[in-house]
Amino acid sequence: MVAAAHNWKGRRVFLTGHTGFKGGWLALWLTRLGADVRGYALDPSTTPNLFDVAKLGSVMEDIRGDIRDAAKLNAAMTAFKPDIVMHLAAQPLVRYSYEDPIGTYETNVIGTARVLEAVRKTPSVRAVVSVTTDKCYENKETLRPYVETDPLGGYDPYSSSKACAEIVSAAYRQSFFPLADIAKHRVALATARAGNVIGGGDWSTDRLIPDLVRGFLAGEPVRIRRPKAIRPWQHVLEPIFGYIRLAEELYALDPKFATAYNFGPVEEDAQPVEWIADKMTKFWGNGATWVLDPDPGVHEAGYLKLDAGKAHAELGWTPHLNLETALEWLVAWYRAWESGAAMQEFTLQQIADYEALVRS
Repeated sequence: MVAAAHNWKGRRVFLTGHTGFKGGWLALWLTRLGADVRGYALDPSTTPNLFDVAKLGSVMEDIRGDIRDAAKLNAAMTAFKPDIVMHLAAQPLVRYSYEDPIGTYETNVIGTARVLEAVRKTPSVRAVVSVTTDKCYENKETLRPYVETDPLGGYDPYSSSKACAEIVSAAYRQSFFPLADIAKHRVALATARAGNVIGGGDWSTDRLIPDLVRGFLAGEPVRIRRPKAIRPWQHVLEPIFGYIRLAEELYALDPKFATAYNFGPVEEDAQPVEWIADKMTKFWGNGATWVLDPDPGVHEAGYLKLDAGKAHAELGWTPHLNLETALEWLVAWYRAWESGAAMQEFTLQQIADYEALVRS
């Protein structure tokens, strides 16, 4: 499977954000590996959504709650007695953060602190992966990819809230889970920063791939803003594989891994938005088209790349799907859903196909 040295069978994983796009893929992969997963999240934010379409409630425990609700969160975590906590719950959209900045900060900053405080109250926890974003860096829009030691920042409320979540995580690690005393407190905490994640099952608003799919299904030209903006695109299975590998190393309580990691694509897969839109129209067919949106809206970064050399050197993590193949996989996923296929089985098959690439 993912790592022969680690046995996930029966491992208890508390996963926040399991009703979201990345959280849903991670939940399904963990259950495939044999983990006992308890999810804690709000209701899915869209209809349709991956949680319902892939019938995730049939393979895991589903608890609905807000990570800002300390009493409910603490009760859900302490009663479950997890070995591993994977924190993905967030307000994940840049443009929406301009509409609700306070809610964004409350969820992404205070919510992260609530999760880590619940970990402090749960003696069974040994490993924590707190997921943030590539946008946590102070983006100067230079040609150099960002490394984990670069300054944190954020122009917009979403990006800055994720930089704050990184700072909160570092403060909890230094204050309550210090590396020098890891044998005593037995908790290893790391953060994970991934690029622009794409794949089947994402129906979020104001995201490129869902916007394209909605337009293609409706037979309408899709309005694209900022076609020249460059992003570190990667299939959802790439960073999730990284989160799993990181959790495995943290569980062994090696303090070396209790730090921050970038999970990003190879250099040539950091492509402009228009490249993605052109490839998607080609793979989708059926007269799919896109047009320029004359109103780019609120500020969004024009250039962003990640350096994932640390994850490669220390975790043995490397991307396995080039961007063109990733787009083919996600088009196949949405086409299967459109045709009425059993999407839990289809999603599991894509995970199995990815595992085969890792093994090879």
